[in-house]
Amino acid sequence: MIDRLAGFSIRAPKVVLALAGLAFVLCGVLGSKVSDRLLAGGFLDPGAESSRAANVLADEFGLSGAQFILAVESAQGTTDARTTARAKAIVAGLRQDERVETVASPWTPPQGGAHLISSDGHVGLVVATLKGDDNAAQKTAKDLSDRYTGEADGATVTAGGQAMAFSEIGTISARDLAVAESIAIVLTFLLLVRFLRSWVAAAIPLVVGITAIVGTTAVLYLLTLVTDLSVFAMNIATGLGLALAIDYSLLVIGRFREEIAEGRGQHEAIAVALRRGGRAVVYSGLVVGIALIGMTFFPIYFLKSIGYAGVAVVALSIVLALTVVPALLSLFGTRINRKPLREAGTVESSWLYRVAVAVQRRPVVFALPVLALLLVSVAPVLGLRLGLPDDRVLPVSAQSHQVGDKIRNGFDENVAGAVRIVVEDIGDPDEVESYAEALSRVESVKSVVAPAGSYIGGQRVGPGEPAAMKARVAYLTVQTPLNPYSSEAARQLDALRTVSAPGHILLDGLGPQTRDTAESIARGIPKALAWIAATTFVLLLLLTGSVVMPLKALVLNTLSLTASFGAMVWIFQDGHLGALGTTSTGYTVATVPVLLFCIAFGLSMDYEVFLLARFSEEWEKSGRTRADNDTAVAVGLARSGRVVTAAAVMMAVVFAGIATSGVSLMRMLGLGLTLAVLVDATLVRVVLVPAFMRIAGTWNWWSPRPARPGLERVRLRE
Repeated sequence: MIDRLAGFSIRAPKVVLALAGLAFVLCGVLGSKVSDRLLAGGFLDPGAESSRAANVLADEFGLSGAQFILAVESAQGTTDARTTARAKAIVAGLRQDERVETVASPWTPPQGGAHLISSDGHVGLVVATLKGDDNAAQKTAKDLSDRYTGEADGATVTAGGQAMAFSEIGTISARDLAVAESIAIVLTFLLLVRFLRSWVAAAIPLVVGITAIVGTTAVLYLLTLVTDLSVFAMNIATGLGLALAIDYSLLVIGRFREEIAEGRGQHEAIAVALRRGGRAVVYSGLVVGIALIGMTFFPIYFLKSIGYAGVAVVALSIVLALTVVPALLSLFGTRINRKPLREAGTVESSWLYRVAVAVQRRPVVFALPVLALLLVSVAPVLGLRLGLPDDRVLPVSAQSHQVGDKIRNGFDENVAGAVRIVVEDIGDPDEVESYAEALSRVESVKSVVAPAGSYIGGQRVGPGEPAAMKARVAYLTVQTPLNPYSSEAARQLDALRTVSAPGHILLDGLGPQTRDTAESIARGIPKALAWIAATTFVLLLLLTGSVVMPLKALVLNTLSLTASFGAMVWIFQDGHLGALGTTSTGYTVATVPVLLFCIAFGLSMDYEVFLLARFSEEWEKSGRTRADNDTAVAVGLARSGRVVTAAAVMMAVVFAGIATSGVSLMRMLGLGLTLAVLVDATLVRVVLVPAFMRIAGTWNWWSPRPARPGLERVRLRE
């Protein structure tokens, strides 16, 4: 397959590039529409109890889970005449808006109440629930915010709530992505010029990278036609597409220049580069794709969508590397070699060769400090706490973050943290009120709003919600001052469940959603890990014919990735280093560990494949002694290590661009991927790999004797 692609690209490079240019234009047209179709939600399991409760509330009572909050703040207080007039006008406008389901405020009893006024009396909340899905709710929130917020009549109105937070996440993520890509493209081009020592050569990976970005946006648009896609898929998939396209282009160009330096003609050098470097590209893409498929084992569409998009982007990057790169090489030829790739001298003069030899002389001395450092970095993972993203993933300048801070710091009750209890299959409707009374006695419950009354500490204190009961279904709202992500809130949920109910109950709210999400992820992890480990092992077995090297690769990669994630927990969850300018909440967004592991694992194995392919090539043409093993490692590291290092730097630049995002979720992912790539390309590849290869010796290439004939037949060779 690779030979046929190379042959066509060599014979008709202008045709290949013309087709690529046409595809670029078409993809640009499609991709320009994608941002309007992406969703900022998708962190919940649709089959979880909290999601089923939300469906009942929507179907039976017309209540949406998307909450929109307007904070009306006045120095004169919420009872000021002008403030009251403005607030009532806002409430009236919201109630007339067909996109709004319900509205509650302290200015419109009985729907409102004292719990919607801050402790100092200066801030009142207008709480609305919006109709439609996540995408519709975000657009509605943006429109309502533009209409009602601002300073007038002595009061300042700001917008917040889940719907507004998701809207701002989408807006800020899109803006940050454009800035990050612009900076990353400029920096990578300058680094490519420095590495390849040729403006023409540097332009090839950049052209392929930009084509990958545009192609990725089109792929994402097409995916939105068949499934929901998270807005974060845009950030991650485009960054991944740029990084992999440059990565694979560098590998092919590096091998092409190496073959030219050994005296091959231009067309022959391209063919050999594609046959050998292209083989590593395909293997690498398969490994990365396998890791990304691991995210589809989770029922959460935030992860599923990134998995789907990532696999499509990997396939696109492979195709570009095997078609556009050889076409450009055929067109430009030796003009990319105006300056030599390496200084004159043998491979033994390479600094990577010398480092590998030094490590092999004292493998234990070099390996132990690195292992100790990685193990220390793993320690913070033991304190991992999971939660759902809220307004605090946004910068403090965002409206929804400001409103969230007002609610958390100035109100006795966290209106965003209320627990809704759906009661199904009710036998005796009168028992619902007794149930509400019992719930109000649970520790740290501020109040319970039921169909016929509101209860505090077992006492009925006010009217309820008459529309909260239909036939054999009812819902109750439990108000609590607790942080829904805290351990106290988790214990409160357990206590609420122990109260005898008149029917089958379903719990919804941030607390139940957090617990359900964590449980869904926990159920998916064993399947995802088993898939990634088994398929990666088989691929590396087919690449090397060895049982030992795939196992070593899996262990070392897992260790380095866990260490990188430990650093993320230490910084962002625990708040060290000022959480790098973000708001530390004391927990980690539940989907981040899965996302970081799957993407970073694939990228780590990406470099592992590059090295193992070269080790195998050197080993197979040797006498296969212990000394040949050491030589294969040193020579393989020297020949491919420079390209791997350069590719890692380029990839780190792309992910560092993502880390500049104002959304803390993206900053954590960007920094985590940057660290994972750099640690893997330095400490692991330069120190641990040659050290362990030296310790294992010829056992590196061991496979069970009965399996050897079969492996020799099925191994994928040049």
